[in-house]
Amino acid sequence: MKWTGRARILALGVIAVAAGGVSILGSHVFTTSRAPAAARCSNDPRRALGCYEQRYRSIVAGQGVAEAFADLKARYGADPEMQRLCHAITHAIGQAAIAKYGDVAEAFRHGDNACGSGYYHGVMQGFALARGRTTLLSDLDAVCAAVPGKERQSLDYFNCVHGLGHAVMAVRDDELFDALHDCDGLTGAMEQNACVNGVFMENLIVDGAHGGNYSKYLRPGEPLYPCTAVAEKYKAECYDMQTSYALGAVRGDFARVFALCAGVGAPFRKNCYQSLGRDAATVSRNQVSPTVVTCKLGRDHEQRSYCVLGAVLDFVYYYHSDGQAKAFCAALDPDLREGCRSAIARLVGRF
Repeated sequence: MKWTGRARILALGVIAVAAGGVSILGSHVFTTSRAPAAARCSNDPRRALGCYEQRYRSIVAGQGVAEAFADLKARYGADPEMQRLCHAITHAIGQAAIAKYGDVAEAFRHGDNACGSGYYHGVMQGFALARGRTTLLSDLDAVCAAVPGKERQSLDYFNCVHGLGHAVMAVRDDELFDALHDCDGLTGAMEQNACVNGVFMENLIVDGAHGGNYSKYLRPGEPLYPCTAVAEKYKAECYDMQTSYALGAVRGDFARVFALCAGVGAPFRKNCYQSLGRDAATVSRNQVSPTVVTCKLGRDHEQRSYCVLGAVLDFVYYYHSDGQAKAFCAALDPDLREGCRSAIARLVGRF
């Protein structure tokens, strides 16, 4: 399958609701069986992430990556704190995997896309921290060279170059503007864009609501920052992610974020509306009716149509089929259905 354009970003299914200590990353639920009998980590946000990281690093070291994900998925449905921290937990699994296998391509062979593909981001962060800033940045093109699928731009290859954005942020101590400049050192527009998107995604993840450090490049009073401050060539990738933070800053008020996006200059406000559509699908756990209701909060056809586009792409990636996506299109007002169905046809052709 070839993953092209910003549709790949929507496959991550990521939303961060970062106000009031609430956050969701990769919130799509798993179908779980009976959870293993072991103590749940504390629900104290100061302790929970460290506990989960220790647990899953230990499982990877002693049993393997597959066993770590099996344990996580079995516990996920009954553990709200795990749901909140899931993306960050899978970062730790990825970091443990690169320590175990020592090679990016080998670690990727054991991967899992659960919780917004955090595993792959963790692999790249662990690789980067082991190599150090100077060694990593001296030849970014070499890092993903052995990962299969470069020619067809496979999901694994995308996850690698996207993960480089997370990795560069790690060695740059979360200095966003320096990391963006580093991504320019990659050869190829797809590689640069994927890396840049990883930088912006990591900027959301390091928010303290996820158990990490607060980013100085997030401003609750200016929810679309840093997109408002970065160079033109980075704005599309930034707006593809930033609504997830903006929603948290306004406590989940989609109508307010539609209004914020309306103030973004063309052509980037379309990215903003489409990102909000992805968030609408994710918040509803990819259920048709609530997603339709959320996109109807758009005040005009442009807002609603791009919200629908972001949402329907997320439906296809989440279910890996077009059935639920077609049901979503059928539930829309007539003026939105054709564009919705056309998006499905274009995307399914890539599977």
